Amino acid sequence: MRPIDATRVVDGKRYNTATATLIAGDDYWDGHNYERRGTNVFLFRTPKGRYFTQSRTQWQSDDDGRLEPVSVDEAINLYTHQLREHEMPFEDAFPDVEIEEA
Repeated sequence: MRPIDATRVVDGKRYNTATATLIAGDDYWDGHNYERRGTNVFLFRTPKGRYFTQSRTQWQSDDDGRLEPVSVDEAINLYTHQLREHEMPFEDAFPDVEIEEA
């Protein structure tokens, strides 16, 4: 599954996949399909720098395409640990995050 166009207003802020930038997802091709256990998650950044996820599902009882705002820390955690298919490098996905040498 790939992301679909969807919009949701949360706390007076509009989250829209059509105007946001796709940063990462867990939709890698395994030779047969893109789905992982019947679901996929995608991470987006809005033009104003807010982050949100879209969940896609094949299961009829679940809310396919639901958008959920996430904090910068949650977005970084998803990007670095769960969503292995990156559409852009970390520095581009999180331009306001300062990276220090280890």
